[in-house]
Amino acid sequence: MEPPPLVVVSLVLLCSAGLTRSLSITSVDQSMFEKAQGEKVTLPCTFVLSEEDEGPLDIEWVLIPADNQKKEQIIIMYAVDRIYNNYYAAMTGRMQFTNPDPKSGDGSLDILNLKATDTGTYQCKVKKAPGVQSQKIQLSVLVKPARTKCSIEGSQEIGKDVILKCVSQEGSPLLSYNWRRVSGVSGIQELPATSTLNKNTGELLLKNASQDYSGTYSCFASNRVGTDECSIELNVTPPINTAGVIVGAIIGTLLALFILAFLVFYCCKKQREKKYEKEVHHEIREDVPPPKSRSSTARSYIGSNRSSLGSMSPSNMEGYTKTPYSQVPSEDFERTPGQNPSFAPSKHDIAHKIGDITVV
Repeated sequence: MEPPPLVVVSLVLLCSAGLTRSLSITSVDQSMFEKAQGEKVTLPCTFVLSEEDEGPLDIEWVLIPADNQKKEQIIIMYAVDRIYNNYYAAMTGRMQFTNPDPKSGDGSLDILNLKATDTGTYQCKVKKAPGVQSQKIQLSVLVKPARTKCSIEGSQEIGKDVILKCVSQEGSPLLSYNWRRVSGVSGIQELPATSTLNKNTGELLLKNASQDYSGTYSCFASNRVGTDECSIELNVTPPINTAGVIVGAIIGTLLALFILAFLVFYCCKKQREKKYEKEVHHEIREDVPPPKSRSSTARSYIGSNRSSLGSMSPSNMEGYTKTPYSQVPSEDFERTPGQNPSFAPSKHDIAHKIGDITVV
């Protein structure tokens, strides 16, 4: 048998009143945040206490690890009218309660100077016996695109395919790339009709390039938290005369070889000349005595004749024949004009008279 309708209504009202009087968390509007590295985030955690909650108030923020086997890491705590914020060294000095007095009903958490490692699931727990409530918030810290570089791949010649490349050295996925053609007169221009853009890789393919494609191109790399850009100049030119380049290269190579051969020949020649001069110098014998002078040889010869004549008597001089002066021994070499001979004694000094014979 069903109870009367009035009794059912009374029960529903009693249950509703009991729920409103218990501790509850009111900040449930947003459970996911995306922020850029270096920015600040406020994780909300506002609550309402009831008259039935008579125990001490505890507010606790914990970081839930992605690995369920690991324990939760306490970040900051409010208990017994005191704040404890030395539990998590990685955030020391970068976190604080938004309200210096959390018991007023605001236990929100501020995290300053966000880092990519701050990404994770955070849980706010509010306890006041007998009431206990908690709320989880997902935080994603993204890195803005940075150090974006542009480059050109392929020959910048008319009729060739050219690829413009764009890559960001930093930045959280998913990165998206976009190219624009910039004009100094009218600003942004449309890309060439033959161009093909890959937004995921940042490559812009320009097929069958012409001189009209020349100009400045800018690339924009972006993700959900920021944008970065770079620019590059494209200069499409007529084809290079390949035959002339080859001939010039050959002539230059031959000329270089000729110069190298000449230098080698010159060095070898100089080396041989030095070697020859050294050999001639060593051929001079140091132990050969210098030649005697002509005057000393003549004096020696005349002195020997004097001694012979002095022992002769006038009786045995008849068979003696005068030795011509021309037979006086001469030196083994001819005196050079630069050598000045010593003065020989005059004929009067070397004449010796023996009886009626005068010997010169």
